[in-house]
Amino acid sequence: MIDLLRGFDLELPLERAHTVPASWYHDPDVYRAERERVFARSWCIVGRADQVEQPGSFLTADLAGWPILVVRDSDSTLRAFLNVCRHRATPLLTEPCGTVTKLRCRYHGWTYDLAGRLRGTPEFDGVADFRREDNGLHQVEVASWGPLVAVRVQPAGGTFAEHLAPMPERIGTGLAGLKFVERREYTLNCNWKVYVDNYLDGGYHVNTIHPALAGMLDYSQYRTTTFDFTSVQTSPVTGGAGSVRAGLAQYWYAYPNFMLNLYDGVMDTNLVIPLGPDRCRVVFDFYFASGDPAFHARSVATAHQIQLEDLGICEDVQRGLASGAFDTGRFSVKREIAGHHFHRLLARSLQT
Repeated sequence: MIDLLRGFDLELPLERAHTVPASWYHDPDVYRAERERVFARSWCIVGRADQVEQPGSFLTADLAGWPILVVRDSDSTLRAFLNVCRHRATPLLTEPCGTVTKLRCRYHGWTYDLAGRLRGTPEFDGVADFRREDNGLHQVEVASWGPLVAVRVQPAGGTFAEHLAPMPERIGTGLAGLKFVERREYTLNCNWKVYVDNYLDGGYHVNTIHPALAGMLDYSQYRTTTFDFTSVQTSPVTGGAGSVRAGLAQYWYAYPNFMLNLYDGVMDTNLVIPLGPDRCRVVFDFYFASGDPAFHARSVATAHQIQLEDLGICEDVQRGLASGAFDTGRFSVKREIAGHHFHRLLARSLQT
């Protein structure tokens, strides 16, 4: 396993570097290592701030197998826990979001308050060396920025704001007036990293895979910049069939699995959720400044078509990676700057 994870030299510069080995995209041991070393130790987006605005409101999420529960307690404090009862490991809440006054396990009725403290243990008298105060829910770090809520399962250095930098500062007031309108989800038969690689290739595949998108972007001015845990790809937008307005497109990525696509008055976020070594789910949330439903529909339809095109190529890539006919590839120095940056972040997580 150690040799497998050492199969990428993160010290090589872009012009000399190879991609991470193909085995990293389908090996179950690598997937288990990612769960512990990438998704448990990183700040990861799990939902929207509007889902947990009011006391008692909650959201649930799956983070590479880590069951997450985020709730606004009765004092309006945002809290996050592992969504697992301390008695027999049953999920406490199974709905994606909603409102509750307490957290009651549907299996044996154990009850916790919204601060995660164990309050009720039916028919549990006589159990030796058991204290309710020692059996509250496992708490995890939680933070928010703008419309996003993030958690970190295991304590590590750095705040959520530091993790996102400089995205909040660079976007500035670009999110002002944007309101959530619609969510769409897609399940792909590929490793989560295949989807991230595709997103981060600096527009390399736009002309060949996305003809409609290519007609909206000035590809000659497509630029990529990397930071500590984020990167951004930018391109002037000429407009396209009334689905986006002319201006500047910003395609932000935050390690390990979050993307934010921002246009003038339009934003969608993409969250890539690992479902196993060779499957993932992509959750799209669409936000608009305009109140025009027809414009919303055109924008979502355009994004849907692009997603179908990405789905097809990502599943093709997964088959090639698992075929035994491919080990590593090289990066385009001009285009795949952010992809190399992602592979270095990934290798650093897995090798430490």
